[in-house]
Amino acid sequence: MAPSSSLQPQYILSIASPDRPGIVAAVTALLFEAGGNILEAQQFDDLQSKRFFMRVVFVGDGEAAGDAGSFAERFRTQFAPTAERFGMNWTLRGRLEKRRVMILVSKFDHCMVDLLYRWRLGELPMDITAIVANHPRETYANVDFSGLRFHHLPVTRQTKMEQEAELWDLVRETDTDLVVLARYMQVLSDGLTAKLNGRCINIHHSFLPGFKGAKPYHQAHERGVKLIGATAHYVTSDLDEGPIIEQDVERISHADTPEDLVRKGRDIERRVLARAVRYHLDGRVILNGGKTVVFTE
Repeated sequence: MAPSSSLQPQYILSIASPDRPGIVAAVTALLFEAGGNILEAQQFDDLQSKRFFMRVVFVGDGEAAGDAGSFAERFRTQFAPTAERFGMNWTLRGRLEKRRVMILVSKFDHCMVDLLYRWRLGELPMDITAIVANHPRETYANVDFSGLRFHHLPVTRQTKMEQEAELWDLVRETDTDLVVLARYMQVLSDGLTAKLNGRCINIHHSFLPGFKGAKPYHQAHERGVKLIGATAHYVTSDLDEGPIIEQDVERISHADTPEDLVRKGRDIERRVLARAVRYHLDGRVILNGGKTVVFTE
């Protein structure tokens, strides 16, 4: 979780670049010269793709909470020439800057409810821009939406493109940073997935690759599987094949009924999606082609 706002402002620097000698030395030297103090540093060299990844959490030496942002602006200016020299893709943001998140949901609301619970506890530091559902609000009679915008955007085969246009307008209007498909049972078009590249997370009801289509847990039961699981991944135009962020499994037995599998599957889906969202919010996920580098806690 992010630190208390009463402490010194913390910043997260994320880097992806071609792997070359001297990157770590250059980054740490610049931070030292700028008066930064490193709190966390993680790195990974991908020998196959020959790319380098790094995540650094730091504070500005002597910077008070009320001065947040001034150090970051100075460091951005100082860091830019080095980033260009190494061919880096990089981001720098304050750790307390909350991402703006939109949650999309269909009939099954367990993942959405879990995200709202964790958000209200402060476990997921984010601002929720809207709840968007393709079912009417009455479907979620037991869910507390107080203080949240709720949009019912129904979709049919004939109205899919118009509905997606409305959804995209809403994403732009609310300055949404991240879209979470919390068991949103609609396939996004190639055009929309391209616009949301790297900022749309889906939870899939299997340990991918797995059972496709309707009633996946019933299919698993018929096949006598011994493990069920869930996968959280970024959405791409390749259905359920986007870069994987997080997965988990649970062992089952011949005594489990399809209803048992559904119940256990919902538990896995909730925790996997929550972890994936938390990792993204805390700048722990960096895209690496069709994969991700995830600097776990």
